Amino acid sequence: MTGFRRPAVGFVLACVFLDALGIGLIIPVLPRLIGTLAETRELQTVWYGAIMLSYGLMQFAAAPVIGALSDRIGRRPVLLAGIGGLALMMVVPVFATSLWAILASRLVGGAVSSNIVVAQAYIADVTRAGDRTAAFGRIGAVFGIAFVLGPALGGVLGEADPRLPFMVASALCLVNFLYGLFVLPESLTAPDTRPISPAALNPFRTLRSLSAERHLLPALAIIVLFTLTQSLVQCTWALYTEFRYGWSPKSIGLSIFALGAAITLTQGLVLPRVSRKFTPDTVVRGGLAVGLLAIVGIGLTGSGTVAGLLLCGFALMGVVGPTLQSVVSRTGSPSEQGARLGAVSALNSFTGAVSPMIGTPLLLAAPGEGLPYLLFSLLLVAALGAAIRHRLPGGHSAH
Repeated sequence: MTGFRRPAVGFVLACVFLDALGIGLIIPVLPRLIGTLAETRELQTVWYGAIMLSYGLMQFAAAPVIGALSDRIGRRPVLLAGIGGLALMMVVPVFATSLWAILASRLVGGAVSSNIVVAQAYIADVTRAGDRTAAFGRIGAVFGIAFVLGPALGGVLGEADPRLPFMVASALCLVNFLYGLFVLPESLTAPDTRPISPAALNPFRTLRSLSAERHLLPALAIIVLFTLTQSLVQCTWALYTEFRYGWSPKSIGLSIFALGAAITLTQGLVLPRVSRKFTPDTVVRGGLAVGLLAIVGIGLTGSGTVAGLLLCGFALMGVVGPTLQSVVSRTGSPSEQGARLGAVSALNSFTGAVSPMIGTPLLLAAPGEGLPYLLFSLLLVAALGAAIRHRLPGGHSAH
């Protein structure tokens, strides 16, 4: 395949798939597991928000560290360490008898799950600059396939016992670790030999360094706005649909099954075609417009079926992320891919961290209503405005 080292890409995508499948298994059951240990719905919502917040904060803090470390010692050992750690953390909720134990497991799990940035850097190592939008889209498509299988299976298993999906997730992560240990080759051919200073591991400093490249500022602003919207939907969907539509874990899992299928089609089939035919500016603007229409529709509809269909339409906004990642990746040297993509991942993790602080209070203030999703849509209005007003670096030409 032109532009790819086929075996290496296949190996790392298989690892990403198993990793994402393990995480996807627990999505439908985490609120229910917390509910078995919380005494009231209010406590369930507060603890759910706190656990989601802690996971995102740890991803934010760890992403630059993991990205920079992979630039020095290689992608393979960092990937394996993260996958092995995640396998251990998935076991903790199986035996936990307190919400504090679950919180601790998600803190550590958030740190080690930041290895997605290493997978992105791995793909950048073995892919030509002009092919990276499609390559990053492949990672998204793999996540989509995993989310087709993981949440659906997790929802079914969770009907019997909300702890059972955690056991299966841990086993899958262990298989992932063994697969990478024996099969995954190293991709980094020219490590960064500069020492890692403590200041360089500060996530705010790495973001400030990236934002100093003024031509990237519009892209970074759009990343913050649209990823915050995605994170708000992700962190509230399970509780939102339970409160508004009375959905069970099985129904939630099936809705995420449909979302995963839409993500797979978007990033595996739609993105490679639109990235060849249209400019990055057009792809980003179109994706944001579709996402905006979908989220407004979710906020307005009182039908759970319609909301589920609109969630699949929301997945079409998935063309935006890989396009912007490609823009950031192409502006840096090969030995800086981990650090640069780590900074972008830190942005994503930061929005994931703050979204429960925004989303869960809105759910408590307006339980069973669509107002939270209508407010979320304002972020996409701002992102679309920025995309229309500013051109992206290289946005004048199609890939």
